Amino acid sequence: MPIGYFSLILHAHLPFVRHPEYPEFLEEDWFYEAITEVYLPLIVAFQNHQKEGIRSRLAMNVSPPLCEMLADPLLQTRYTHHLENLIALAEKEVLRTEKEDPNFYAVAKMYEDNLKAALDLWNNRYGRNLISALRELQDAGVLEIITCCATHGFLPLISTHESRRAQIQLAVQNYNKHFGRNPRGIWLAECAYEPGVENLLKDAGIEYFIGDSHAILYGDPRPKYGVHAPVKCHNGVAVFARDVETSQQVWSAEVGYPGNPYYREFYRDVGWDLEFEYLKPHLHKDGMRRHLGLKYYRITGKTDKKEAYVPLWARETAARDATDFIQKRINQAYKLRETFGDHPPLVVSPYDAELYGHWWYEGPQFLDFLFRKMHYDQSEVQAVTPGDFLDSGIPIQVQQPSASSWGERGYYKVWLNENTDWMYPYAHDAEEKMTELANRYHHPTETEWRILNQMARELLLAQSSDWAFQIYQGTTVQYATRRFQSHIHRFNLLYEMVTTGNYDFEMLAEIESRDTIFQEIDYRIYRS
Repeated sequence: MPIGYFSLILHAHLPFVRHPEYPEFLEEDWFYEAITEVYLPLIVAFQNHQKEGIRSRLAMNVSPPLCEMLADPLLQTRYTHHLENLIALAEKEVLRTEKEDPNFYAVAKMYEDNLKAALDLWNNRYGRNLISALRELQDAGVLEIITCCATHGFLPLISTHESRRAQIQLAVQNYNKHFGRNPRGIWLAECAYEPGVENLLKDAGIEYFIGDSHAILYGDPRPKYGVHAPVKCHNGVAVFARDVETSQQVWSAEVGYPGNPYYREFYRDVGWDLEFEYLKPHLHKDGMRRHLGLKYYRITGKTDKKEAYVPLWARETAARDATDFIQKRINQAYKLRETFGDHPPLVVSPYDAELYGHWWYEGPQFLDFLFRKMHYDQSEVQAVTPGDFLDSGIPIQVQQPSASSWGERGYYKVWLNENTDWMYPYAHDAEEKMTELANRYHHPTETEWRILNQMARELLLAQSSDWAFQIYQGTTVQYATRRFQSHIHRFNLLYEMVTTGNYDFEMLAEIESRDTIFQEIDYRIYRS
């Protein structure tokens, strides 16, 4: 028996961003960057472990919007063009740096090699189908893939039981469509929980959810083992909560690993550093400068005079940090065991997947080293998934978890505040109307069926917690505001259409062509 257990949980999610009405769209780049920097490197690392007989075991949420984007032919084609464009730039950069700027030649060559490898993997090895690759990893016992709320809806701020239920049940249906089975667990959007949510999960066949530390620490009764063991709600649904120490070691910009001076500096990018005319063929047609993903500097320290990134130094640092992380888990397990006695502690480490590779470029290398070293260099701590822990038969305390989220201060202010409170009356009105129509239309015509299903899509997309989060963060406020308003506006246009019988078929077709998420949707899921 190991001294303790470690459960890494990655939350792979992006809001549904798809704009066929434009040949290029800046926010779609979020998706393309994540494929190149996060999903492809992680899949390759885990597949290599499997081939080499290395035991890597972790849970990964692949959210329904991300699944729908990964499976979308339009976005697959656009991503291919995106990669080809960056390869053309990287090839130019290898020639330029070799002649003019040799300090950056090694990193320019790294990008050329990595991008060409990504294109080969994308087109040839995976056939542009990363869901299939993820599914194979689950079937091989490497990943335990879980789901998320259908559109990352923040459940405590959704006003009706029917709309909350739809977020869960649609997520399960969509997971089954993509992975050929039902999910055991769910990452509640923003880890947002309030009492009663567990009943929706139980009804959908979900065995456990991921919560924030507060969910267990402030639950009733007090947890015997803090956050280092799951608890079960009274209906049997288990809760796994975040360990604070491991979060800080990776998330913190001040003391976390990603702040090491040898790692890549995220905020310096050739899209802003190089001459405009030189870059112009690789920018969008609007000619606006933007991040292109080729970043040549290392963090260096708190200075504007950044030094050249050296891939070998960064890789060596990732290996050292992985060793340090494992040793800290071993020490943590021994210390907790002194308190817990025979009860083995479980350290749950949930992170946004996009941290590994996008924000922290060396993150996939860190995880590669982490599982290799856990396999070869120690036996005290065993990597497990939440499902593995449930299957172990270790006794689990029954508790009523506390309302919580993983936002600032642990509650809901990130999503409900003076800058976002205007959104909820519109969303709540649409939620009530959706159930009203679902109850009314028992035998819809073909046109009514199309309209009602599209209304459900618009409501779901409006409910995405990403819009309120972006407004709170002050990052892409205009886009997030416009997206929310657009979905509410389309919902109300369709509501008028179906209730008055004044059909605008051209408008209906145009809306359907934009917001294509969940082709399997059935509006009757909103019936009370």
